[in-house]
Amino acid sequence: MTMLLVLFGLVVIGLNTAVAYVAVGTKVVPIITGLVLCLAFVIAVRLLHRAAWLAFLAMVPALFVLVGSVQLAPEAVLETRGVRQEVTIVDVEVLGKRHAFTLQGADGRLDEPLIYQGSNPGHRVGDRLAVLTDPDGVVELEVADRVDSRGMLAVLLLGGLGWTFIALLAGWRGHVRRRKGRYDTLVI
Repeated sequence: MTMLLVLFGLVVIGLNTAVAYVAVGTKVVPIITGLVLCLAFVIAVRLLHRAAWLAFLAMVPALFVLVGSVQLAPEAVLETRGVRQEVTIVDVEVLGKRHAFTLQGADGRLDEPLIYQGSNPGHRVGDRLAVLTDPDGVVELEVADRVDSRGMLAVLLLGGLGWTFIALLAGWRGHVRRRKGRYDTLVI
């Protein structure tokens, strides 16, 4: 059962990453499928090994898996086919915590703004930036320094290693409990 749980975790990682690549223009689809699949892994840990504390611990690597699998595709797309442009911020439109920066490149204003969600964007009108734009227009433009698909791959692998460790720990726990003759009834 332990190896099946490890295999299930790897399938979840691969499946959600594939969904993110197929739906690279949207973030909602891989986030929803990732949440459902990560929750399925956590529930599988709970049901198979009857340990709520292990299921709770499995949520930490689940966050790494979710973030890594959702962010890997757009960042890899920008790194492979993205066009690097030097731009200047010429205007900003603020609506709540959403900042939309209007950018001017060598060929004029860019059609797509740089979007920042948060209270302190770190950019001001007049700042010069290097951005990566998708020539197909599928992926939003991003500041070139923030695009790191290797980092997202590392986050995804860290989540996978965490899930593997949890599954092996759960299997070892079950082995010890069976050897000592302690069998729990299934409690949900």
